[in-house]
Amino acid sequence: MTAQAGFQPHVSTLGQGPDSALALHCTLAHGGAWKGVASTISDRLTLVAPDMPSHGRSADWDQDSSFGDTVYAASLAQLREPMHVIGHSFGGVIGLRLALDHPELVRSLTMFEPVFFHIAGLDDPDSMKEHDEIAEAFFLAIKRTDLITAARVFNRMWSEPGRLAWEDMPKQMRAAMIRAIPVVPDTDGFLYHDDQDMLARLGDLRVPVLIMRGSLSLSIIAATCRGLGARIPAARQHVFEKTGHMGPISCPADIARVWAGFVAEN
Repeated sequence: MTAQAGFQPHVSTLGQGPDSALALHCTLAHGGAWKGVASTISDRLTLVAPDMPSHGRSADWDQDSSFGDTVYAASLAQLREPMHVIGHSFGGVIGLRLALDHPELVRSLTMFEPVFFHIAGLDDPDSMKEHDEIAEAFFLAIKRTDLITAARVFNRMWSEPGRLAWEDMPKQMRAAMIRAIPVVPDTDGFLYHDDQDMLARLGDLRVPVLIMRGSLSLSIIAATCRGLGARIPAARQHVFEKTGHMGPISCPADIARVWAGFVAEN
């Protein structure tokens, strides 16, 4: 592991429920993004929600260590007892790694649109091609170190129809996305090439798993979720209609309702 030495995340505690859950946010967000979900489920769960490096109130990523390893190590440090884990997008893949490496610490795993795209590349190459075509402007901006354009394009890719246009967002929100966008290229090995050898271990996972996605998201998301569901024993899947990649923020009550039912059984 090549985690950033000395990194200690800022951690938000949301809700006042008797059971604890580790809540892992998506790229370009922060732990507070779980506030809507937490408010609906606060009588059952207390959410422990760390900010990833270069996100929220955490220190910046040093750009030398592995970003994925740093987030993983910081997340693992929050699991001081067996907890439910929920992760959104990149946070979902971190949650999956935690469950594979430390099943004794994960009571249940819920993933909303995990971006473990290695699976989509195997199962549905056309969805990967579509993603790469849509993301071409992002790749070019990153190559030019044009962080403003990269953040704008990345946000547009993963936002739902009707969300605020980049120009209409508060300046502080745009600055936070620009600050965080350099982490994205460093996750390629983890998400696209399975450098943690997770695929080979999915069939051995016995932690209860719920995979959620929105019906409006890119086809690469559907391919990834289907592939995970087919490989993880007894994994459940749920599709939210008229919802996209930002479901935990755009429709938190719906996400919390389904998650609460799953958690109640585990």
